[in-house]
Amino acid sequence: MSPSADLARQGGKGANLVRLRDAGLPVPAFVVITTDEYAAFVADHGLAAPIAAALRRPAAEASDTIRAAFAAATPTAAQRARIVEALAPLLDDGEPAGPLAVRSSATAEDLPGFSFAGQQDSCLSVTGLDTVVDSIVACWSSLWTERAITYRTRNGIGHDATLAVVVQHMVDADASGVLFTANPHTGRRDESVVEAVTGLGDALLSGRVTPDTFVLETATGTLRSQQLAGAQASVSPSDLQSVLSLGRRIVELYAEPMDVEWARADGAVHVLQARPITSLYPLPAPNPARHDEPEVWFSFGAFQGLLEPMTPLGQEAIRMALSGGARLVGRRVDWRTNRFIQSAGERLWIRLDSLIRIRATRKLLAEFLPLVEPGTAAILATLAEEPGLRPARTSPSAGIAAKFATLVPRLLPRIRAASANPERARRTLHRTTELLVAHVAREMDRAAKGRTPQERLTARVRVLDDFARRAFPTLLPVFAPIMAPTLLELRTLRELAAMTRLPDADALAMAAMRALPGNVTTEMDLVLSDVAATIKRDATAWGWVAETPASDLARQFTTGRLPRVAQSAIADFLASYGMRGVAEIDLGARRWRDDPTSVMHTLKAYLALPAGASPRAVHKAGQHEAGRSIRKLMDASTPARAQRIKRSARAIRGLAGARETPKFTLVRCLGLIREGLDASAAELVENGRLGAVPDIAFLRVDELERAFAAEWHEVVAGRRAVYEAEGRRRQIPRVLVEDGRAFYDGLGAGSASLGGAGVSPGVAEGPVRVVLDPRTTPLKPGEILVCPGTDPAWTPLFLVAGGLVTEVGGLMTHGSVVAREYGIPAVVGVHAATTRLVDGQRVRIDGSSGAIELL
Repeated sequence: MSPSADLARQGGKGANLVRLRDAGLPVPAFVVITTDEYAAFVADHGLAAPIAAALRRPAAEASDTIRAAFAAATPTAAQRARIVEALAPLLDDGEPAGPLAVRSSATAEDLPGFSFAGQQDSCLSVTGLDTVVDSIVACWSSLWTERAITYRTRNGIGHDATLAVVVQHMVDADASGVLFTANPHTGRRDESVVEAVTGLGDALLSGRVTPDTFVLETATGTLRSQQLAGAQASVSPSDLQSVLSLGRRIVELYAEPMDVEWARADGAVHVLQARPITSLYPLPAPNPARHDEPEVWFSFGAFQGLLEPMTPLGQEAIRMALSGGARLVGRRVDWRTNRFIQSAGERLWIRLDSLIRIRATRKLLAEFLPLVEPGTAAILATLAEEPGLRPARTSPSAGIAAKFATLVPRLLPRIRAASANPERARRTLHRTTELLVAHVAREMDRAAKGRTPQERLTARVRVLDDFARRAFPTLLPVFAPIMAPTLLELRTLRELAAMTRLPDADALAMAAMRALPGNVTTEMDLVLSDVAATIKRDATAWGWVAETPASDLARQFTTGRLPRVAQSAIADFLASYGMRGVAEIDLGARRWRDDPTSVMHTLKAYLALPAGASPRAVHKAGQHEAGRSIRKLMDASTPARAQRIKRSARAIRGLAGARETPKFTLVRCLGLIREGLDASAAELVENGRLGAVPDIAFLRVDELERAFAAEWHEVVAGRRAVYEAEGRRRQIPRVLVEDGRAFYDGLGAGSASLGGAGVSPGVAEGPVRVVLDPRTTPLKPGEILVCPGTDPAWTPLFLVAGGLVTEVGGLMTHGSVVAREYGIPAVVGVHAATTRLVDGQRVRIDGSSGAIELL
């Protein structure tokens, strides 16, 4: 048996026990029957083929079949001899020296993000050598319990996991329990929680008894609270300190919060096992600078409708660009050390606590956040009343205030000009964005002329750096003067509408934002609908696309094997929009040009629409509806108010369509940069430095400048594994606090009824379709699209959907803006919508009130 920790041979539990023992922690004597013996048992009895065949059936049937096969087999004489030899340290005259615990230790358990707690079997108080051997086989069999098969399937973990077995002396415990070195209920990293019972801990772990619970301050051991199950505590204060002391040593060893099983016998505390607390969301890296008040972070992804993890390259590109925005006020910020944009859980987080502590910026947040993420706004409104987050001063420091003051003379005239002539403001924005895209294209062409592969890659990285420094200082001065009056005029229009006392007044005001001119995302969706119309006019192409699965269509397009009409029309679309895709703000994410599967899903859905429901017809109807709504409000108002309504509506319709332009510009530039980086990635693959072109997304910016000097296979594999593990995380916090608290709740949390913020008026009924990834899940016409969040790459589905429900978002986020354009009822910010609603469930959603009714 291996003396050192080896996950592949000892499984999670076994490897952790070896590590704890080698660190000098008080672990009862144990041995590990390695995965080699599991593999030998499967091979000796020819179980691999029956297991593979059984796994093609439902989990319950598969489990019954596989476990019956294990029960019918026994270790060969040779294997039994090896097992007995391994057990020798625990035997006395060939029999166990005392009761033993026989515990499963799978290679896919006690891992970061996946504890597998309770998924496999354990046998306690085992006596007799034959019983120990039988218990080992029972543990092997438990790799195939229904719950273990289902758990692996649900979390995207393959069934190639194997099983070791830990055999350990049972401690004759007079008290036992679990220590959490961070509070699992609140997430606080400065608190530890001890649960304790008298006797053995199996009753606690199985939930048969209620434990005593103690919450302690980890650093000092101070008892903060306790809840006893009976009249007397099961452990003494000194026992608590002993358990806590062991917890500190284990955290020092693992450098992360841990879940520790312990037992007390004869006055000594023993460690039975330890594993990471997988339910805690990771925190941004600690701030090395001394600070007394807690840092507070909100999810960049919640604002962007991007809740999946970002690649390392994508994270750094956004950190570079956001840090470059400081140049607007004459500051230079190093993105590598910028504390206001940090990564945690492979996602980006924006620090807000300093803004909350200033009255002026606190007020701005209170006005702005409800428009983009009302769930986050509600959380911060509560947090802001805590002592460490109350306003400490009225305005920013004099130096920062002075720098921002320099912006005012630049922006105010532009705001007035945009309000007076919206069309000209939009043209100015368009001209500015085209110049930025042209600049990036020119620089990427120049970078491609480098003499060596590394020179070309380094030059491309320099273009990324240059773009990041230019992006926000270029776009914000022409975009802010458009958005500021848009928001003000929308508020004015809604207030004027309310004065009419019409029952649908607010819906009429919001209808002014239907089918806006100049919305680049809407234009993209309409171009894609034109592709569908072109295909529909050709019988061969129509039949081919309608009857072929989307994934096959994507492969056929990539190899040029679609019917000529379809191949040409789709190619033209991707020539203009191929840089788009799900999570497109992530420089490392795959684009439609890399994998057009989701485009094919949408085309198939467009082909299934009835003739009168074509996207062009819907858009045209939206324009008429906007005009009728404005006219109705004017007719119900006094002449003076009617003129104000007309003025506000004109400004909104002239300006609001530009809402999507800056992001589209960023994505176009990122698409050009990614195209160049992919060319360098192909050269890295050719040189044996990378395994595949997409692997470049898992390198960091600084590493790209020396990419040809090293091999990156192991680095990429490790980072990809972390990225994929984070991708399986279903619920993402909206807000993190430095002390470890994570706030997940959206609107309607804690309520039996479903609801959120209504952002696009109207009522829709239909069956639910939960879509976590539009690349893999199609949507049928009329279904209610329920998803975590949306970015522009989701919006082609809106022309098919009957309604929209998202977990994040607000009035002015991408999905809401486009939903209003198409007149699709939408409710956003709904807590845990993708788990509380299920496919096929019929619902009625109200895009005005935010109510969701189960039918």
